[in-house]
Amino acid sequence: MRILRTLVPAAVAVLVVPGCASTDADPSRTRTPSTSASATASPTSSPAASPDAESSVPAARRAESVVSPQAPRLVVLPSGRRVPVDRVGTTPAGVLDVPADVDNAGWWRGGSRIGDPFGSVLVAAHVDSRTQGLGPFAELLTLEPGTRVVLESSRLRQVFRIDARRLVPQGSLADDSWIFDASGDLRLTLVTCAPPYEPDRGGYQNLAVVTAVPLGPPEDQ
Repeated sequence: MRILRTLVPAAVAVLVVPGCASTDADPSRTRTPSTSASATASPTSSPAASPDAESSVPAARRAESVVSPQAPRLVVLPSGRRVPVDRVGTTPAGVLDVPADVDNAGWWRGGSRIGDPFGSVLVAAHVDSRTQGLGPFAELLTLEPGTRVVLESSRLRQVFRIDARRLVPQGSLADDSWIFDASGDLRLTLVTCAPPYEPDRGGYQNLAVVTAVPLGPPEDQ
């Protein structure tokens, strides 16, 4: 069963971030659970863009970047596990179209990119699947602050330091816009499902949300 978490990037648009699958779920439509686990989230509330927008960071702000921004293609977790990242949009129902393969993650194309000076680079993946077992993003459930994550595109590479790991309850993300908002300080936001898993209530009840801050500007590979 899947768990869906809704983002509200605009007054009318609704985005669901599916980051996990349960053992009997359809991974392509799974929700990403969340719980508030460590420090209080510091929201960067501001109007967000349509989920289908190529990017919601204003062009004027993008011009401040010293490099030409690029979509991420690979995330290297603290364990060294290399996870391919696909570019994803949303389904007609507003669900983030996370790759069904638990070994792949999805970058929300409505968010920021490597090289953008502001906003959240949102990358989500299923935590498990019935046929594949645990995916690499299950590592998010135990990541500690201070460890490093690397994000790569076809040409750029940027290193991030884990800042916080939080559990966010399933439901609307209207009050948690810091997860996807394309404004505020640049950050990498990694999302997947988190326990408890309750079949009678639809599956995973929380989202594990890991935020990381850049240790420096992106570099050419």
